[in-house]
Amino acid sequence: MIGRIWRGWVRTADRDAYVDYIEATGMAEYRRTPGNQGAWMLTRDLDDGRTEVVTFSLWESFEAIRAFAGDHVEQAVFYPEDERYLVDRETTVSHYKVASGAAVTP
Repeated sequence: MIGRIWRGWVRTADRDAYVDYIEATGMAEYRRTPGNQGAWMLTRDLDDGRTEVVTFSLWESFEAIRAFAGDHVEQAVFYPEDERYLVDRETTVSHYKVASGAAVTP
């Protein structure tokens, strides 16, 4: 399994609108791509008026990631309204081999 992580920064005043936007675009696309094993979005308000946004997704293979991201899996995927919200962003993503973990069952 492969973990994929991306980071961006928005104005804190735009945090909730951006979270809603990414939930409807990127997160929805992650989750409907075959081979995606889950996707999460994390936010953290900083002391400078910005909020850091992290997306974390799990994938069964790089082939599954390619189905989402295209041939250049190391490049971040952006959506039309990202320019409106993002004040800074990583243009690449980080991939990690999942070495350990456990699913939580209710």
